[in-house]
Amino acid sequence: MKTIMYDVTGMTCGGCVNRVNSALQPFATEVAVTLDPPQAKLTNPTANLAQLNQVLSNIGHYTLSTTALPPEPNTQEESAAWLTTYRPLLLVFSYITLVSLMVEWRYGNFELHRFMPNFMAGFFLTFSFFKLLDLAGFANSYAMYDVLAKRVPQYGYVYPFIELALGIGYLLAGNSLLVNGITFVVMTFSTVGVLIAVSNHQKIRCACLGAVFNLPMSTVTIIEDVLMAGMALWMILTML
Repeated sequence: MKTIMYDVTGMTCGGCVNRVNSALQPFATEVAVTLDPPQAKLTNPTANLAQLNQVLSNIGHYTLSTTALPPEPNTQEESAAWLTTYRPLLLVFSYITLVSLMVEWRYGNFELHRFMPNFMAGFFLTFSFFKLLDLAGFANSYAMYDVLAKRVPQYGYVYPFIELALGIGYLLAGNSLLVNGITFVVMTFSTVGVLIAVSNHQKIRCACLGAVFNLPMSTVTIIEDVLMAGMALWMILTML
């Protein structure tokens, strides 16, 4: 299927659109003419530009000129670019998941109540490590979107230590109501700032892995925060 988009000059009203559309109909399998923007799209045209303009000259002062169609999205290239961008984050999650599963394998059976605290311990310890590599850089990035860090910049310097404490807490007392309660509150609150940034299409760095990697803010960040908050909430509900 071949589609050609033309700019149209001379059209001033809906009547012009109808006249141009009717004149072009015999020369394509499908014709779509619009006034705003003044364009005509022909699918599988059977006449060239000069011939089409000759036809239009017989019904009024209308002229077609070629315009470039936007390039078709390359899904394969977009997928490759996405994987390249988020490769560090995917690797971190993969390592944490693998280690947590290996712990279950050592026990000889899989228990969700043991797997989740181990996974969350690995998550918070690893993510706090990357944040602490450049504490000032993380705090500056975090203040770009976190609701509390925007108003209290010092919170950005404290947050990695909160994650570190939660990681240790899950290692020592993974099924603690207190640890899970704090995790749910912290991660839910963090999700608010991420949701606002993503919904406003802000082009800012995600600080989830600190300032070490230049990860863009996206729905991936939302999934990360919601996942941790959801796991903490699930463990809280099973303990009540």
